[in-house]
Amino acid sequence: MKKRLKTVFLFFAFILVTATTLSAYADKISDYEFEAGKSNLIVANRSAEKCIAITFDDGPHPQYTMQILDILDKYDAKATFFVIGENAEQYRDIVKEEYDRGHEIGNHTYTHPDLKKISASQFLDEIQKTRDIIEDITGEAPVLFRPPGGYLSNSIVSELEQMDGIAVLWSWRQDTRDWACPSVNCIVSSVLKNLKDGDIILFHDYNVNKSPTPEALEKILSELSDKGYKFVTVSELMSM
Repeated sequence: MKKRLKTVFLFFAFILVTATTLSAYADKISDYEFEAGKSNLIVANRSAEKCIAITFDDGPHPQYTMQILDILDKYDAKATFFVIGENAEQYRDIVKEEYDRGHEIGNHTYTHPDLKKISASQFLDEIQKTRDIIEDITGEAPVLFRPPGGYLSNSIVSELEQMDGIAVLWSWRQDTRDWACPSVNCIVSSVLKNLKDGDIILFHDYNVNKSPTPEALEKILSELSDKGYKFVTVSELMSM
């Protein structure tokens, strides 16, 4: 009897945990219906042996972005920076510095809105304004787009296709959540424990608090460099 009760208890505990987990992530689930064989959504490239793409969202930041650029230089690493238009406008010289150092610049909207709550015309305005700013700074219009919160829908992807844009998310379990300021060791452990060849890793170079990202990045690059990994832009990763 006790064994049966224990089994029933464990079953309902499993259901509760599963339901809680799904509820916690419900607002982050994409409405996009992926079509196999199409290249309009990027999350990884498993053919890229010993290569990973490191990406940064929300910048540039006047302090942390420059620290990150110096760390990347130290390990001969290239990255992709998905900039917010209004931040790029404010720190144009930093965006130019990213570009001049050989990094890739992507579009992360102008104000970082909730894409589920804005109209198609507002979405297009967000994308176009940021595209124009990046092109004015670097002389090159961005192709890659990362949706705030990772949210995509069929209409968003369709609009991107018409603008010759490509949506970039990140690899499974490679969201560092560094914006929430976890410990450096927590970030390092999470990335290294789950790493696979061809991964796209999500960091943030803009943080309103004391950011753990530069220190965590240095530890990760140091360890992976010793293991023979190469760090490339998203576009380079996908061309392999």
